[in-house]
Amino acid sequence: MTQKNKSLQDIRSERRIRNNRIRRRREMRKNFLLFVMTLCLIVTTSVAVGSFRSNAKNDPAKETYRYYKSITVSDRDTLWSIAQTYMDEMHYDSIQDYISDVKHINNLKNDAIYADAHLIVPYYAEAVTTP
Repeated sequence: MTQKNKSLQDIRSERRIRNNRIRRRREMRKNFLLFVMTLCLIVTTSVAVGSFRSNAKNDPAKETYRYYKSITVSDRDTLWSIAQTYMDEMHYDSIQDYISDVKHINNLKNDAIYADAHLIVPYYAEAVTTP
């Protein structure tokens, strides 16, 4: 009887081992499928988000170019007021950037400007077409 019990225990043990292997294979298959599905989801999301980005330029008819203008400074003018008049926010981050550009173009050492002086100021406009 002990022999029979031992063989019965061996059979149960082998069955348990086989069932554990089958369960581990199923879990590994499930984990692999989850990994593949996650990877596909990441790739699909990346492609979808990437398609929203546009590398297209502005309409060529509305493309702006940098021009320069000579102005005469009046009594009330400051670099700040000139910047507010001529600065294009699409091409400069701040009024200080525009003022620095004007100072550089005109070789100004500080912010002091005087009435009746001439300054070269940059501005942006659409392309000039000739008929």
